[in-house]
Amino acid sequence: MKPLLIEVGTEEIPARFIPNGIKSLKDALLKFFEDSAIDFGNVSEYATPRRLALLIEDVAEKQKDRTKEIAGPPKKIAFDEKGNPTQAAVGFAKSCNVDVKELKTVRTERGEYLSVTISETGRKTIEVLSEALPKLISSVQFPKSMRWGGSALRFARPIRWITAMFGTEVISFELDGLKSSDKSFGHRFISPGPFVIKDPVSYKKLLAENGIVADPAERRSIILDGIKKIESKTGGKVHEDAELLDIVTFLVEYPTVIMGDFDPAYLSLPKELIVTVMRSHQKYFSMEDKAGNLRPHFVLVSNTKSENSATVKRGAERVLRARLEDARFYYNEDRKKPLWDYVEKLNKVTFHEKLGSLYEKAERIAFLSSYISDVLGTSAKENALKASMLAKADLVTGVVREFPELQGYMGMVYAGNSGEDEEVAAAIYEHYLPKFSGDVLPSGEAGSIISIADKIDSIASFFLLGLAPTGSEDPFALRRQAMGVINILINKDYAVSLEQIIDKAVQGLEGYLPARKPLDEEIRKFFYQRFEGMLLNESYAYDVIDAVFSAKGGGVRDIKQRVETLSDMRETPDFHELVTAAKRVYNILAKVKAGQFNADLHAEPAEKELHQAVMHVNKELTWKNYNALFELKEPVNNFFEKVLVMDKDPAVKANRLALLLTVKEAFNSLGDFSKIVG
Repeated sequence: MKPLLIEVGTEEIPARFIPNGIKSLKDALLKFFEDSAIDFGNVSEYATPRRLALLIEDVAEKQKDRTKEIAGPPKKIAFDEKGNPTQAAVGFAKSCNVDVKELKTVRTERGEYLSVTISETGRKTIEVLSEALPKLISSVQFPKSMRWGGSALRFARPIRWITAMFGTEVISFELDGLKSSDKSFGHRFISPGPFVIKDPVSYKKLLAENGIVADPAERRSIILDGIKKIESKTGGKVHEDAELLDIVTFLVEYPTVIMGDFDPAYLSLPKELIVTVMRSHQKYFSMEDKAGNLRPHFVLVSNTKSENSATVKRGAERVLRARLEDARFYYNEDRKKPLWDYVEKLNKVTFHEKLGSLYEKAERIAFLSSYISDVLGTSAKENALKASMLAKADLVTGVVREFPELQGYMGMVYAGNSGEDEEVAAAIYEHYLPKFSGDVLPSGEAGSIISIADKIDSIASFFLLGLAPTGSEDPFALRRQAMGVINILINKDYAVSLEQIIDKAVQGLEGYLPARKPLDEEIRKFFYQRFEGMLLNESYAYDVIDAVFSAKGGGVRDIKQRVETLSDMRETPDFHELVTAAKRVYNILAKVKAGQFNADLHAEPAEKELHQAVMHVNKELTWKNYNALFELKEPVNNFFEKVLVMDKDPAVKANRLALLLTVKEAFNSLGDFSKIVG
């Protein structure tokens, strides 16, 4: 057993690419080991902006000897009527490098097939790896790869060196003109030259001696420790930002945490504007006091030793001052006009070439918001309509053009500066919520209504253009927007039909392109696929979900409530018997078409009993309480035991089937019980 080291050295890879890159390399190598029957021990991952590396302990020096069974053609075509091998058998034997006499017949579920057992002697691991590593390295997946210069290889950034060692031996191979070696390179500024690795076990120590903290977890720990020291020294609090922490961890190879300062006069700017300038453009952490108010300080993570901190600090402060000055300029310019003045400018901004301007989209949002408000009977309608027209206005302001991630937030700020109602201002910000999976939902009524309207309009628009998500491709984040709509409808307990909002959205687009006939159904199906997936993720049983979705009707709120109710009922002792009774009704009606029930044609006491029971149950059922359905169990069973449904008299038969249809409809008010398993 020997240690194995693979290091791919590159130009600086974007921080967000690195975790996926090292995982892809690791997964590919370990799968190769398993497929190649090579035993291996613990795996350590090392990743920095300039290197992806794996160190694997105790790798077997050769593959295991293996025997494998290879299936061939069916016996009936491998031999003729006289039992002589056909060309199919001869060809199979030849492809396996064996004599036809070595072929055997095996019995499978599909019939008898030829088979051959082949023994393979394991090869040396170093030989196998020298053949496999070029392909494994070139197969590493990144969010975005490209060819560099005249290279045919696609990678996140140009590869500059490859270190490959098995024990003390170099695994010799070539990739895109680069030869593997036992050399690596140190920190670009601290120790830029090459150094030799004589043994993989010494890899991490040698990197440390050359200015590299190779382990991402160790770099993260150093950064967090530096932040804690600054907090302890200043009494302030560095704003917690897990995403930014991940980014800076993979931006540096030698982290040094430094605190900088900026002019307190900039604190007059909106808080999120200052934080965004620091975070998005400079990758700095903001600092707050115990009450959450910004302080005129920031924290940066430098990629150099602490003796350079003073120089780095001065440079960072100078750059941040320039960025904050730009932000202040744009902010002051934007405030010279009320937010309504920016609305007209939306006419000059295209939403989509076939669907008009952002102003026209705002009008469609207002149209849908008006409809939803009327259905809900809410007093927030006036504010929702105002906010609908203002929702996209900040997209043409100077700050949002410079800092697009502040869309919605700056609209809220400018609406407040323009004297708009607080609910209107909040709705402008909230209509973008939720921005990602697990994000907060709009809290206000107007914000919730506009969020639904905006998202459904976008989904309907792109479906109309034939730009629905396919496979893993969803460039317009329509799946996320659909989930946002569903979660808002459930969270706000809105008794509004999703289908009707979709119809209105399609109606609002009719002036741009003729709507295809199945468009409404396509969009509805898209939403409910997301909804079903959400319920499955919440651990509801698939058959319960299927039962509720198969019983047409009801909004999102109603469907979620029925799934919860049916799931609860399933846990009761009598549920199995209720399902059995219900399925008797469903089964007989599946074969015939029932008509209108006539209570005057009752012939048997069991018929009257069932009719009275279903009438009573229908009165007792509410959208949150379906326990009255249990009252149908005995009357249904009694009906089938004492009444001949398929009576010789056509009128009696038809009436009994119609009675059963009313029972089925009572069950369907909760869900299609025929879909329940067990």
